[in-house]
Amino acid sequence: MPVDAALALALFPDFALILLGSSLRRLLHLGDHFWSGLEKLVYYVLFPALLFGGLVKVRIEWSSAAPMLAVAGAAMGGGMLLGLGARFLPITSISFASQYQCAFRFNSYIGLAVAGSLHGIPGIAAMGIVVGLMVPPANLAAVWMLARHGEAGVLGEVLRNPLILATLAGIAANLGGLELPTVALKFLGRLGDAAIVLGLLAVGGGLRIVGAGGTATHLAAGYFLLVKLVAMPAIALLLIRVFGLGGVHADVALIFAALPAASSAYILAQRMGGDGARVAWLISAGTLASMLSIPLWLGLR
Repeated sequence: MPVDAALALALFPDFALILLGSSLRRLLHLGDHFWSGLEKLVYYVLFPALLFGGLVKVRIEWSSAAPMLAVAGAAMGGGMLLGLGARFLPITSISFASQYQCAFRFNSYIGLAVAGSLHGIPGIAAMGIVVGLMVPPANLAAVWMLARHGEAGVLGEVLRNPLILATLAGIAANLGGLELPTVALKFLGRLGDAAIVLGLLAVGGGLRIVGAGGTATHLAAGYFLLVKLVAMPAIALLLIRVFGLGGVHADVALIFAALPAASSAYILAQRMGGDGARVAWLISAGTLASMLSIPLWLGLR
């Protein structure tokens, strides 16, 4: 069967936290200020600690990690190329430029949570390497498409990205053989535990399911969702079999390719004068659909 009971049970707590976050936002009326603060805490403190801690604890075998990175990069490149096909649909140029990033950008929070649920610290470390190396090209491609509609210090933002900085620091510490004292590892472990829970709650709190617009807009949205949730993981699965990739590296590469678009895509579209409403809908619809598609793709492997 494509999805077995053990796999579904392993991923259920992570997706349940997303749904809980969505429910809490609506039931407790905490307001945008609370959720914005929570997202900043996760983005700037908790997830960097999770990434750094995971990379410090696990020895990286670069020779075996290289095929995983190649698969992830090829899948994302395929998403970038296929996403360009939406330009031929009857939507405005600004709407296309805004939604284009949803064909290849990825939600790191969900990726790290799922990889950690399936493989523990080694899964988090492997996903951390993929995330750290794939964030810069993904961000640059997204901004390049939106650049004609606004201005932003893109390179500076990428270089200051806390997830990238934490990944680079963790890799450097790993290669340098740094051994942290037990108390420091426990501290990072506590922050990492909080990162998974609060990060997924924040993803749920950011869901915005509203109408996507007219027929043409629905068609474009459907196209971008197919590229992100079907084409990208299909490319990854094919390459995994070509390379003979297995174990944690195969799972991480496939999980990465199957992730929904990141919530930061909405922030970028808003900041650069894009079609934020359409992007918000795509992120939300993709996140909900990925609760079914990620276990399906993992089952197919």
